[in-house]
Amino acid sequence: MNREMLHEALYYTRQDHNVRCDLCPKTCLIPPDKTGFCRVRRNRDGKLMTENYGACSSWALDPIEKKPLYHFYPGSHIFSIGTWGCNFACQFCQNWQIAQKSPPTEELAPGEAVAMAVRAGRNNIGIAYTYSEPSVWYEYIRDTALLARQEQLKNVMITNGYINAGPLQELLPLIDAMNIDVKAFNAPFYRQMCAGELERVKETVELAAESCHVEVTTLLIPGQNDKRQEIAALAKWLASIDKNIPLHFSRYFPNYQMELPPTPAATLEMAYEEARQYLSYVYLGNLAGRGVNTYCPACGQLIIDRQTGCSYATPDQECPRCREPVSVIGPIYLRGCHA
Repeated sequence: MNREMLHEALYYTRQDHNVRCDLCPKTCLIPPDKTGFCRVRRNRDGKLMTENYGACSSWALDPIEKKPLYHFYPGSHIFSIGTWGCNFACQFCQNWQIAQKSPPTEELAPGEAVAMAVRAGRNNIGIAYTYSEPSVWYEYIRDTALLARQEQLKNVMITNGYINAGPLQELLPLIDAMNIDVKAFNAPFYRQMCAGELERVKETVELAAESCHVEVTTLLIPGQNDKRQEIAALAKWLASIDKNIPLHFSRYFPNYQMELPPTPAATLEMAYEEARQYLSYVYLGNLAGRGVNTYCPACGQLIIDRQTGCSYATPDQECPRCREPVSVIGPIYLRGCHA
């Protein structure tokens, strides 16, 4: 372990020789020289130290839609960085090589990450903390996000939402957008498939929606979280917060410890139609380009065609047919076309 990557953690309590981590709802009680569930926060002589501060497993300049964020500076790019470790243990993890293993990393200090983002060009709007679970990179994100703000860069988190309210509220003033995984809308699924609690994730969505732009993603897994009633309940709950929160249903493929067959396209189409009864914007992912366009929730007019890279919104970001405002944060980085 590179000593420079060790960093004293925030949010912990000493209990004799043990320390209790207070960052996420697991509140791990960690004996000397052991780590908590996430594998990156270790008790060293009565201090909780993060072992992944500045440890970057991946970086890339990605389209913002890849996060996925469809209503936050559409068509832009964002410098994306990730580490290793996770406070969930999802059997279907799509990034298990870095979330559940210990991949090679390179040291990337907060200032270096911001400098790389500034140099990135290509309509780069900021930094996305992504790939593995960013909340276990908490101290690094806080320090980097503060420097990014000083350079007028946006900060984005792609997260499972499993974080305690206190740490979340301290971080939110530095965060401009989140995509939060709501992995299912039933509590047994979270306990059995993820080692987590649905209610705590719901609290994160509700708190974040008061502070920054929020989009939600649900990976639909056959026979596990794809019942019509569950999808309706998820959509109704999001609509009770804000009906303009975009909801992304993503198609599952076998990965990590789960070998169920891929989600049928018909299941995603059913979910799309069900959720659209309650929400203004619903999308489908991992489905060969289908379900990625934005339509006016009032009249159905095509607003953003992501397959052609074309925007039909007016200069005031309204529907060209009925003048309904399009719920989008920031300018649309797509070529303007005529309806």
